[in-house]
Amino acid sequence: MKERAKEVQAATRRGSTVQKAAEAERGVLEKIAEMNEADRAIAERVHAVITASAPRLEPRLWYGMPAYALDGTVVCFFQSAAKFKARYATLGFSDQARLDDGAMWAAGFAITEVSADVERRIEHLVTKAVG
Repeated sequence: MKERAKEVQAATRRGSTVQKAAEAERGVLEKIAEMNEADRAIAERVHAVITASAPRLEPRLWYGMPAYALDGTVVCFFQSAAKFKARYATLGFSDQARLDDGAMWAAGFAITEVSADVERRIEHLVTKAVG
């Protein structure tokens, strides 16, 4: 929660919308650069796919994680394996993502490597999530 409070305070102190967007993306790229080699390699590719396939999404930090928001609301986010001492990194989706599929659907996806096939799946999921 302390990280999130610092992010919110920093965001309110910044200037114009364009400046805020640039600062937010810089923050995401800095957070990715801080990751260990394995997580960083995955996060860089995930970031590239998301920003290319859904340019409407705005990169920002969310609870210290790279996230992507639509009109200020987070739609998807990247969790590094190391941060949570997990076996794998995760691409997660908030309840704002339009991934609904009947009465039950996945809202998080484990990623151990990013191949061309995985990139296509990420692109499909993000495009669907944005609607």
